[in-house]
Amino acid sequence: TINGLQAGSIYALIALGYTMVYGIVGLINFAHGDILMIGSYIVLVCLSFGIPFIPALVISIVFCAILGVLIDFFAYRPLRNAPKISALITAIGMSFLLESVALIVFGANPRVINTNAIPSFLSADSNIKLGAINISILTIFVIAITLICMYVLNLFIKKTKLGKATRAVSQDTGAAKLMGINVNLTIAITFAIGSGLGALGGVLYAIMYPRIEPYMGMLPGLKAFIAAVFGGIGSIPGAMVGGYVLGIVESYTKGYISSTWANPIVFGVLVLILIFRPNGLF
Repeated sequence: TINGLQAGSIYALIALGYTMVYGIVGLINFAHGDILMIGSYIVLVCLSFGIPFIPALVISIVFCAILGVLIDFFAYRPLRNAPKISALITAIGMSFLLESVALIVFGANPRVINTNAIPSFLSADSNIKLGAINISILTIFVIAITLICMYVLNLFIKKTKLGKATRAVSQDTGAAKLMGINVNLTIAITFAIGSGLGALGGVLYAIMYPRIEPYMGMLPGLKAFIAAVFGGIGSIPGAMVGGYVLGIVESYTKGYISSTWANPIVFGVLVLILIFRPNGLF
């Protein structure tokens, strides 16, 4: 269960980005999983230049947030009024573009984050004992960070002026324009927040599973998409619940059935949700 919550936290962080973008522009940003990969590489580069871990993490989040805004500006904004299939093809093409650029720049060989460069409490050897169970401090950190991000994001959407503007654009773009809301700026900020969360998820994923390569974002990105659909794409609490349910299902499948069956069962969940409850739990 603890392993499932740890993996589910990563899926939930990435799913938050999916659900925010879909909620406001009705677009599945399939390049979002590759933002995870870019964020991991940025931290790797920063650490190689001797930059401490926390500043490197901040740089990665800011870089990916800017990258998300640029992707929106150059790829998605021109297609905002185009048929959805055009935007979908563009999203898939953007995913391949990011992967190809990473392949050219960093090569195909997997990289590993130097464990000496990250804080000691995030190492795999740091544990705390709860009764008969040893729990990694990294696991607690990942779960806590995810819950904090969801809480802060929910407050942002519900309580701030910009959050209300985001909900207005999501409900009716034309009416939002008439009320003086800068629609393009609001959507750009949504992409920035989603991409920043994707970068955070990517760095945590790279620490948990220390293998960084150009295609590392594909499978977590797809599973996060399933989590978003499962919870109800467009719903922030739904993305969180979907991520955790998916992580636990995957963990129990690996523990009690077979690791070979983990991915087929996870994708089977997507098929069942689309058949019986296409709007998701929320």
